Parts: sequence; C-alpha cells; structure tokens
Amino acid sequence: MRTIAAITLVTGALALTACGNTQGERALSGGGIGAGVGAAGAALTGGSVLGGAVIGGAAGAATGALTDKDDINLD
Repeated sequence: MRTIAAITLVTGALALTACGNTQGERALSGGGIGAGVGAAGAALTGGSVLGGAVIGGAAGAATGALTDKDDINLD
C-alpha cells in the first residue's frame, strides 16, 4: 500500500512540474515539487529521505525544463 501511495504522489507531483511561464520557472517549480515528493515517498517506503529528495528534485527539474509552455494550458 505504501508503494502505491508513493507512486501516486510522485506521478501527481510530476504532472505539476510544468506550472510556470518560462522554462526556468518550470524547472524551479519542478525541482521543488519533485524534492518534496521524493522525500515524502522515501519516508513512506522506509528509504533515504535525502536520497529521495535529491532524486525527486532532479527528476522534477528535468521534467519542468523539458516541458514546453504549450504542453499544459492552465487557462
């Protein structure tokens, strides 16, 4: 059950990483969201919280930076 919760949390947060007007904003928000989700996911599954935050932050920043402004329409 913890694994499913962690996967759901990570998936939801990565979907939010595209929020921002510029590539830099999307990378920063993605990194922050990813770090938080990575730390929470690691805590839920008994893993390294610091490791989860680093991996989540890197994945979130990469996803945010690679997301085009036209990929998500918040209007």
